[in-house]
Amino acid sequence: MAKVIKFETRDAASTAAAARIAGLVSAQLLRHGQADFVVSGGTTPGQCFNYLSDYELAWDKVRVALSDERWVPDKHSDSNERLVRETLLVNKAAVGSILPIYQEDMSVDERCDSLQDEFPANGFACSLVGMGADGHFASLFPDADCIDAGLRLDNHRFYMPVRTASSPHPRISMTLYALLQSDELLLLFFGDEKLAVYEQAVSGDLQLPIATLLQQTAPEITLFWAP
Repeated sequence: MAKVIKFETRDAASTAAAARIAGLVSAQLLRHGQADFVVSGGTTPGQCFNYLSDYELAWDKVRVALSDERWVPDKHSDSNERLVRETLLVNKAAVGSILPIYQEDMSVDERCDSLQDEFPANGFACSLVGMGADGHFASLFPDADCIDAGLRLDNHRFYMPVRTASSPHPRISMTLYALLQSDELLLLFFGDEKLAVYEQAVSGDLQLPIATLLQQTAPEITLFWAP
C-alpha cells in the first residue's frame, strides 16, 4: 500500500516529487560516493524534471536509468532518452549521465542481455514511476508478451524486451524486481481517471499490472497526485 500525498496543483506535486528525489539521491551519494536513480518517460514528469535539474547535487557522480524505452534512436521524437536529456540533464544536472538503451548494432533481445551487466551494485536511490489508464507501469502493459515474467519477483532480469499492441515500437522495460531494488518508489500521476484506476488496483484487481507493484511491502511507495 502506498503512502498517498494529494496536492491541489500538478506544479505542487511535481515540486514535491523533485524534492524527494533530490533527498534520496543525496543520501545515496553520501553513503556510496555515487548514485543511480530511475525515471519514467512521457509528459507527466516534465515539470518534476525541470525542478530537479536545478538542485545542487554532485551530478557528475549521478547516473539516470530509464524505467523503459522504445526501440528507437536517441534523436527520435519518441525516445525517452531524448526526453530526459532535454528536460532533466540540463541546468545544474547537465553533467549527469544516462544509461543508454538503444544500440543500433544490437537487437532488442541482445541489448537486454548486455544491460544485465549494468545493474548498479548499490541498487537505486529511488525509482520515479508513472501509471497509464490501463494500469501499466514502465512498459509492463496488460497485453505485453512478457507481462507474467516482468512481474515475477524471482525473475532477476534488469530489462526485458516488450511487444505490445499498445505501442507501434518494440520496447524494453525494467522488470518489477529491478524497480524494487530502490530505496523508495515514487508514483507520479495526475487526474481523477488515473486515481480511480489506482484505487481499483489497491482493491486487488490483478488485471492491472500496477496492482502487483502495490502489493509489495518493500521498499516504501509514495504517491504524488494532483487533479
